[in-house]
Amino acid sequence: MNQLPVAQLSAWLADSARARPQLIDVREPWEYQICRIEGSESMPLSRFGKHLDAIDGARPIVCICHHGTRSLQVAMALEQRGCREVYNLTGGVAAWAREVDPAMATY
Repeated sequence: MNQLPVAQLSAWLADSARARPQLIDVREPWEYQICRIEGSESMPLSRFGKHLDAIDGARPIVCICHHGTRSLQVAMALEQRGCREVYNLTGGVAAWAREVDPAMATY
């Protein structure tokens, strides 16, 4: 399992020469409404099975949640399904708000 610190994701997203990862936010809709990383897609863990067709296993995938626990579960499941390059965002949106975007709303 690949762990991806928020600073590394920020640098990746800023690098136009690198293929953009699919950002999958597995938090519940009410959480996603409060704050989110730009470009992320809401795919709540509670209904994740319904979103499997929207996941491109050939692309790099970054799984996101509040602190990194729920996203770790999804990242492991995606690896088991054969997705090649899967990352869990270490610390989730809470770390993103702390280290990358202090203006981001928190909860």
